[in-house]
Amino acid sequence: MHGNCKSSSLREVQRRKDIDFQPETSRPKSSAEPYQKQVIETERSRKSHTGGDVCINQRGKRQWENVSPQLEAVCVWRAGLHHGRMRIAPAMLRQASYGTIKIGTYQSLKRLFVERPEDETLLINVICGILSGVISSAIANPTDVLKIRMQAQNNTIQGGMIGNFINIYQQEGTRGLWKGVSLTAQRAAIVVGVELPVYDITKKHLILSGLMGDTVYTHFLSSFTCGLVGALASNPVDVVRTRMMNQRALRDGRSSGYTGTLDCLLQTWKNEGFFALYKGFWPNWLRLGPWNIIFFVTYEQLKKLDL
Repeated sequence: MHGNCKSSSLREVQRRKDIDFQPETSRPKSSAEPYQKQVIETERSRKSHTGGDVCINQRGKRQWENVSPQLEAVCVWRAGLHHGRMRIAPAMLRQASYGTIKIGTYQSLKRLFVERPEDETLLINVICGILSGVISSAIANPTDVLKIRMQAQNNTIQGGMIGNFINIYQQEGTRGLWKGVSLTAQRAAIVVGVELPVYDITKKHLILSGLMGDTVYTHFLSSFTCGLVGALASNPVDVVRTRMMNQRALRDGRSSGYTGTLDCLLQTWKNEGFFALYKGFWPNWLRLGPWNIIFFVTYEQLKKLDL
């Protein structure tokens, strides 16, 4: 009897080995196999530090095979840093191009109207700010489209920013790179037409009043003020633009909600009250405030360099 049990155990082991070496199509189905079939694609990791295979399941999420939990956590952390860098790069490109053209155009336009900074008026600064905002946003619009597209992607297209630029141009042409330029220019005209004049006027009055000199503290206070005023001016535009972009269009081309920008503004004010236009104000200010402080303080210090 003991011999029979031993022979049956050997047969069972041999049967399992035969199953393991059978082709995929001839293996018997198991109850756990539907769950295991969630992994539909397996590729070798492009980075040698993973130490295992990277699997992509049906939900598009990455899984690691043949690695320890600690190493898997490191892989996830490094992958997150990699995708974070890929999304920061287009934002830096957009801000570098837009911000440089904006401040350069603004200063050049002011010198066309008046020769000395002391002769500047609020009206001249506002006009120069509006024009510089429209010009800079129109020129830098392809970088804005690139930033939005790359930040909305789960996986970046091979080739990084250059690959995305080429992909947009090949699929949508030149118009694709300047998509939404009118709304972007309208917002930039309001934001720049408020921020830069407010900064200049605040700085001018602080210096001429004798309360503060042309120091870092003056630049900090002026930039803090222009960031606050800029957020107050741009928030209604952002609310209207977001609602216009999110509304659905019917098949006959008609809109299912607002007929235009002014209609959206009036309907929001009428149906939800004035303060509905300032939804999300604090996150908006937390973004614009520090950026303006860092930009203007750095800009003023760079102007003092003898180059």
